[in-house]
This record gives sequence, C-alpha cells and structure tokens, in this order.
Amino acid sequence: MAGEEHVEHYDFIVAGGGSAGCAVTAGLVQAGYRVALIEAGPDYGAHTDGKWPAELLNAGALADTHDWDYKAGRWLFQRARVMGGCSSHNGCIAAVGHRRDYDDWQLPGWSTRELEPVLSNVVKAMRVRTYTTDEAGPFHAKCLDAAESLGWRMGSDLCNLDANDGFGLEAVNVVGSTRWNSAFAYLDAVRSSPLLTIIDRAMVDRLNETGSVVELHLQRDGQTQTVRGDQLVLSAGVYGTPEILQRSGVGDPVHLQSLDIPVQVPSINVGNNLHDHPMVHADRRVGPELQQWLDEAARAGFVPEEQTLGKAVSSVAQDGLFDLHLFPVCANTQTSLLHGRVHVEVACMTPVSRGTLRINSRDPAAMSAIDHNYLGDDAGHDLAVLMDGVAIANDLLDQSELSALLGESLTDTRTEAGIRAHVAHYYHPVGTCAMGLAADAVCDARGRVRGLQRTTVADASLMPQIPRANTNLPSVMIGERIASFLVGG
Repeated sequence: MAGEEHVEHYDFIVAGGGSAGCAVTAGLVQAGYRVALIEAGPDYGAHTDGKWPAELLNAGALADTHDWDYKAGRWLFQRARVMGGCSSHNGCIAAVGHRRDYDDWQLPGWSTRELEPVLSNVVKAMRVRTYTTDEAGPFHAKCLDAAESLGWRMGSDLCNLDANDGFGLEAVNVVGSTRWNSAFAYLDAVRSSPLLTIIDRAMVDRLNETGSVVELHLQRDGQTQTVRGDQLVLSAGVYGTPEILQRSGVGDPVHLQSLDIPVQVPSINVGNNLHDHPMVHADRRVGPELQQWLDEAARAGFVPEEQTLGKAVSSVAQDGLFDLHLFPVCANTQTSLLHGRVHVEVACMTPVSRGTLRINSRDPAAMSAIDHNYLGDDAGHDLAVLMDGVAIANDLLDQSELSALLGESLTDTRTEAGIRAHVAHYYHPVGTCAMGLAADAVCDARGRVRGLQRTTVADASLMPQIPRANTNLPSVMIGERIASFLVGG
C-alpha cells in the first residue's frame, strides 16, 4: 500500500493492537468481517514464530524497550508501543476487581452479571494461573508468613469478583516464565485468516468520516497513507485514543480552535476524567542474608520481582470493601531495579481525583499535556487512603519474619508531605473517552463516539470509573464486549 494511489477498504479498521485491540480484532475476524489492524509499534508475529524479544517474553520483570515515552514533570507514563500493547510489558498481575465496580457504572450491557462470562473467558484466554507456594521466591515466602502473623486473611483470589480483603500469591497471565500477552491470547488464532490485514509501525494521524466511509490517515515509513472502512474501532489506549479524536476535530471547541483544528464534533469531555490508581511505597534496605538467598534463587531459575499482593480496607472506605492494594516488590541482585531495596507498593484503588489530556499540536508525534492531578481531590480522600496503606505496609515490613532480613527505611512516606513528594502511578490510566448516558459523555454505553456515525472506542479510555483491579484483564474484557456489540448489530 504505497502512497495514496491505491486505498484498501475494509469492513472494520481497528486502530491499536493493545490489550483490547487484539481482542476486538479477533472477535470481528471470527465473525467473518474483513479487518485491518493498525499498530504503531512492531508486530513480531505469532508466539510460535520465535521472533519476540526476550525482555517482552520474560515475566520476571517489567520491560521498557518499546515505550511511547509519555511524560509529565517527574512522571514517566509507561505505555508499550508494540503488538499486544501494555500486556506485552507489564507486571502480569491478573485481577478483575469487585462486582460492585462494574455495577456502579450503571450502564446497560455492563452489569457484573452480564460481564461475568466475558471475564471468565478472558481469564481462560490469557492463561491466568496463580503462583504456588513452592514457586514463591525467598522474599515473597517471608511476606506470606508476615501477613499471616499480622492476622490477614490468606487468600489468592484476585479473579474472584466477590472476594474482599486478604493477602496471598498473585494470579498472573504467565505461562512458564513467559508473559502471555493479548496478541498470543487472541490474535494468534486469526493470524492466518485471509480476512485479517496487519499494518504495523504505522502512526495514526486522524480520522475522517465521509458519508458511508470512515478514513484513517496514517504515517508509515515517512509516507502518508489512508485506509478506508465501513467502521472504525479506536483501541489506541487512554492517551492515544483521545489524541486521535482531538486531532480529528472531536473535542473541546475552544482547545481545538487554539490549535487551528477545524471542529468536527464539539465534545467537551474528550481527554477529561483521566485517572489512575495513585501509588506510593514503603521500603527497606535488603540485608546480607536475604541478598544471598535472592542471588541463589536467581541462579536456580525464574524468580519474579512481584509474587504476592494484599487487599486492605482503609479507615475512609465507604462500602466496607477493599480500597487498597499492597504488593511487595524485590529484585534479585544489587544491580537490578531496586538497587538493594525492597518495596511494598501501596495503591489507592478507589481514586476520586481526576485529570486531563490535551494535545499540544496537530503533529501526531508531539507530546501531549498530561495532567493526572494525583491527590488533587478537595476532600483529600486519595491521600487518606494512601496514609492508611503506608501504615499497613510498614507494619508488614516490621514483622519479625521480614525485619530480621531487612535494614533501615530509605524513603519517608509516612507523612502527607512524604506521600505527595513520592506519589507515583500504578500503570493503570483510564477514563479519557468515558461511556455514559448523559449527552455530554464522549461515548454511549456501546462505545460509540457521540457525534460520529462510524467510530467506536474499545479500550480502557471507556471506563467511567476505574475498577479495584489492575486494568489489563478489564481492558481485554472491554475488547471482547465491544466486539460482541459490533457483531450483534
């Protein structure tokens, strides 16, 4: 497909081959539609082709070699620019949240009762399993002992929609030591279909709906290309999807006019409602005995940095359900990620603070203005949850099972000032093209962009409120759910 001489036409164009994009693509192809999947990063083919880089396969640590380089201030917002999206570089924690999360969306088609079979299928497709006690590395084995001594309910139930607070080994999308991404789980089953065309290393510029056709304008190999289809599915992610819409003239008219972008659809909430699980950590220095154990375990085989996770209820929880994740992290050697430290990461799972994303230019390569507004809610809810979580994390680290193996604390996060200075993200941005029943919601309850006729969103930007879960499985669920809407008419 060179230049503009010949423009292919498809039933569906899917813009973005991430966690949700692979799932929606597979669903459409399996239903008999001709689909073009556009991915900005490289596609390394099927898992069995053996061409995937080792760091993307290794589930033992986060990968950062295919990052979009989104940033704002001191924060780097890691997003994977590769087939499979963030499922190809994440920590592999597999969680679904609590049933109240989805019921609280109060959207037709998205009740937990309706989503349970979809989530069950996602868990199966993503090859989710739970670490066994004999797989637990030396640090995480001690974390289990310490949590039990603290009186925590012991349970590995991250994929149980009815489970509340507890501590246990993680459920993960890991096969052997391989990070099982959504491309392996969904795309590999349809790669050989003549109905599927994959166009990788192609940056989406903008869309244009003209009568019975939607056009997607791309930049690939230094050239401008156009793909046409009957319908478009935007699965470019929480940052990428609103960027494409804004470049296409769908957004806040005042902002678009300031960039000389013709307004096609005034939609003031495109890029609003941006939120994540704000996170902070408690830490300790690794003692010599633990370091020796870690090094021995690393030489013996696969020892992930993350293996255990606790759910806790803060003092400000309104519903009696967990609103905290606490998960220990420990690298294997002094030169690895944490440089001789262990962390207990603490995340507020019910954030109230909201931020924004705004493009700064019509150039798709230009960095957007990303403001998550962490801990910015007036009532101080998010800060209060983290304060409680840090106290619980320090109690865990101070238990004798761990304290005998650890040294001094290296970071002060016990105070409001300390938390604000060190607040980070949990890699879970959502909400920038949220579904809703109100007229000013970006998308309706079937993901269709209001004001457009042929464009649907299928990624985590649809979430009106983030679930109490790592967002990979819920994002894949959204891909499956939107595909079912599109296939069902």
